[in-house]
Amino acid sequence: MTLRDVTLRDGLQLTGKVLPTERKVRIARQLLALGVPELEIGSMARPDLVPPMANTLELVAQLTPAELERCWVWVATPRHVARAAEAGVRNFQYCFSVSDAHNKANIGRTTEDSLAAMPEAVRLAAEAGGRIQLCLATAFTCPFDGSVDPARVLAIATDPRTAGSADIVIADTLGQAHPGQVGALVGAVAETGHWGTAEHRIVFHGHDTWGMGVANSLAALAAGAAVVDGSLGGLGGCPFAPGASGNTSSEDLLFATRPEWLTPLVLSDLVRLSEELLKELGEPNRSRTAEGARSKAEAFEWVIAAR
Repeated sequence: MTLRDVTLRDGLQLTGKVLPTERKVRIARQLLALGVPELEIGSMARPDLVPPMANTLELVAQLTPAELERCWVWVATPRHVARAAEAGVRNFQYCFSVSDAHNKANIGRTTEDSLAAMPEAVRLAAEAGGRIQLCLATAFTCPFDGSVDPARVLAIATDPRTAGSADIVIADTLGQAHPGQVGALVGAVAETGHWGTAEHRIVFHGHDTWGMGVANSLAALAAGAAVVDGSLGGLGGCPFAPGASGNTSSEDLLFATRPEWLTPLVLSDLVRLSEELLKELGEPNRSRTAEGARSKAEAFEWVIAAR
C-alpha cells in the first residue's frame, strides 16, 4: 500500500488561509523525510477561486527535482499542464468530475469537454518528461445530481482518450460511499484489464464525511487499488461540493495498514506535525489515531506518552 498525503492541496483548499511558501516547503520536506511515499502539493486552480493554492508554483520552485518526483499537482486543462511543466512539475493529476453538474461547478465545463481535452494534456505531460493521472471526482455521488451510475465511470476509464494516463484516481468526493460500493467499483475498474497493474495503478481518494474513510480505503485496497489518499488530521474538502467534509486522515490510514516504514516514532512525529499545523490553521483534528496516540494507555507502544 502506498499513501499519498494530500494535505498541501485537498487539505488546505477549504481553509481560506494561504500558508507561506516557506511553511509549505517545510511541511513537504518533513512528510517526505518521515517516509511518506507521495504527496499532492498544490493546484493550478484560479487563485481567486481557491486562494490557499495561490503560491503552488512558488512551492514547486523551492523543491528539488528529486523531491518533485514524489509530488503531484492538480490540473484541469492542458494550459494548466503547460504552465506547471514550465515551473518544473513532472507529476500531473488531471481531474474532472464524472457528473456534469459538479464538473461545471468545479471546472466550468462539461465532463465531455474535459475528456476531449485530455489527449492534449497527456501530450504536454509526455513532452515534459512527466506522467499524468486521470482523476475522476464524484465517482459515487454528486452534490447536485445524486447517485452516479458506475457504468459512467467505467465508460470514462475505458475511453481511448484516457489511455495515456499512468494511473486512475477514483474519488469519493462527498464521502458518501460505503465499502461495498467502493470495492465493487474499484474491482470493476481493475477488471477492465488496463488498470490495477504496476504500470497503471488505481488510486482511491476518500473523504470521511460519514465515517467510512478508512473502511472504504481498505475496501479499495482489497479490490485492487495500490494507492490511497489521506491528509493530516483529516483536513480538507472540496469548496465546490456542498456537504463534503475532510479527507480520510493520513494517520488513521497508516495505523490501519502499517506499511513497513511506519514505526511508533514516525507516527508520533506525524501526529505532532499534524497538531502543529491544525492549531496554526484553527482547524479541528479529526484523526482518531491522533486521539489514541495521546491517550493514557502507556503500555501500548503507539501511544506517544509511552516514550
